[in-house]
Amino acid sequence: MDTEHSSVNISLSVAEALRKQQTAFCVLTLFVLAMLLLLHALFAFVLGEPSTPVLVVLGVSFGIRLIELTWLQGTRRPFTAQIARADGIGSILMLFLLAGLLAWLTNHDHSPYQVLLAIPVLQAAFLLGLTATVLTIIAADGAIFLWLWHYFALHPPASGAEYLEGGMLAVVYALMGLLAWFLVSQLRANQERLAGTLADLQVARARLVNEEKLAAVGRLASGIAHEIRNPVAMIVSALSTATDAVNGDREEMFAIASRQAGRLEALTNDFLTYAKPTVPRRSPVLLGDLLSAVEAVSRIRRAEGGVQVQCRVADDQWVLVDGSQIEGALLNLVLNAMDAISGAGTVTVTGEFVDGQLRIEVENSGPAIPAAAMDRIFEPFFTTKSAGTGLGLAIARSVAKAHGGDLWVSRNEDGHVIFTMTLDAQVSGVEEREAIHG
Repeated sequence: MDTEHSSVNISLSVAEALRKQQTAFCVLTLFVLAMLLLLHALFAFVLGEPSTPVLVVLGVSFGIRLIELTWLQGTRRPFTAQIARADGIGSILMLFLLAGLLAWLTNHDHSPYQVLLAIPVLQAAFLLGLTATVLTIIAADGAIFLWLWHYFALHPPASGAEYLEGGMLAVVYALMGLLAWFLVSQLRANQERLAGTLADLQVARARLVNEEKLAAVGRLASGIAHEIRNPVAMIVSALSTATDAVNGDREEMFAIASRQAGRLEALTNDFLTYAKPTVPRRSPVLLGDLLSAVEAVSRIRRAEGGVQVQCRVADDQWVLVDGSQIEGALLNLVLNAMDAISGAGTVTVTGEFVDGQLRIEVENSGPAIPAAAMDRIFEPFFTTKSAGTGLGLAIARSVAKAHGGDLWVSRNEDGHVIFTMTLDAQVSGVEEREAIHG
């Protein structure tokens, strides 16, 4: 699938390059026509004033080119190589016709409008192959000598100097066309090699992503197996012992089995929450009420360990979140912060809007997180505690991302460890009024 997407992207980039190339030739033609008309006016003492037919022909040519330019910029049809080639051939034929018509209308051996023949030579070099480029050069050079022959047939005698000048111009067109074709062919070959290399890289990337997914699944399965194995073993052992135990010991074994079954149930619930997070059901809630609920749940742990929890938020600050999900995520962060403190200490929770996003920081006064653990701290089933599933921080981060934000460690120093959670939780005035009047 990734390879198909890469091929599509390469095709689109080539099509866009062809569109830009044709647009450049269109703009170049408009510029050259304008410059030739200006030269005609400046050298009117040699060529004569631009006649009405010349102005009409130039005006029509301008109009056709402007229409083509508008089409190139506005069309939504895929711009394929076939369309570019057809447009280029049409442009080449029109320029040959235009150069001949303007030379006939000006009727001068020094017709500046023969410069227009340089554009078809360049277009053939860019769009067509070597054979077509050579034929275009021959046609352009032939047109130069054909006009000189026609002019001097009507206005003898022939001038050798004019034929020499025409021959030099023909050589310039030949060198220009062949050099342009050579450079374009080299660029096209390099582009094809780069496209092939890019396709190979995309395939290698897809393979690495698949391997990483398989490795992640393997780590996840290993973590689940590790977490399940111990409770199951203890349940089996407790039930086996209970069959031969006296009443008192039997009740103790049943209690052990019950506790381990509860641990398995909690593990299963945490895993399902992480593996299949639900879509947030947002509603306006007061941030102060949300953190008060978290503080109330953590009050028992605070009394046991002597850790103080302080919340610093505006009580009247409305936020648009799934209250249940955010409460669970913040509770995980606060309880982890409390567990990180040995003895007395402080956990501080602050919340404010920064650049349109709700930013909640949970800071604890415990030691810094070891560098070895920092890279894996949000990894499922990774934990430094003797108890726990290692899914709390992973779940909290997935909740933050489901709310359009993220969760990371913004500061990691002894006495100042800060977890920062951002949420897309801006409340509009309408939502706030509905929440107040409920």
